[in-house]
Amino acid sequence: MTVGTGDRAPEFDLAITHRERVRLSDFHGRSNVLLVFHPFAFTPVCEDEARDLQANLDAFRAAETEVILVSCDSSAARQAWKRELGAEYVFASDFWPHGEAAKAYGVFNERNGAPHRGTFLIDKEGTVIWSLVKRDDAYREELVPDSLEALGEAG
Repeated sequence: MTVGTGDRAPEFDLAITHRERVRLSDFHGRSNVLLVFHPFAFTPVCEDEARDLQANLDAFRAAETEVILVSCDSSAARQAWKRELGAEYVFASDFWPHGEAAKAYGVFNERNGAPHRGTFLIDKEGTVIWSLVKRDDAYREELVPDSLEALGEAG
């Protein structure tokens, strides 16, 4: 079942590097989280999405929101892609246990072993205040404007 607006966000524990991890509980009481699942690193549509998030990073941070971009690629691949894109937000790996966070949020695609596109805006107390899931390969141009609008309504 997919997590939706009003639901308690499941805890996640994702690799950033071999030694560094990111957890939802890291942000409790201090920051909102925009958790963005996408299928694969180094692909054109996912690159557009990652660049769009970077272009709007200042607006997210002004709204006390940290961005976490997640796929099931390895942490080494995630960090290489982050460097290539020049991104300044968190690129996290849901590689092992494979897709555990994507499954918890209801966006894991069993057919290809990667997440569907799923975005969850989580408030400082751990409640999902906005979500959007696309089970097809369509790019979500509405991701940034709609999620920033939801932050404005919540604040």
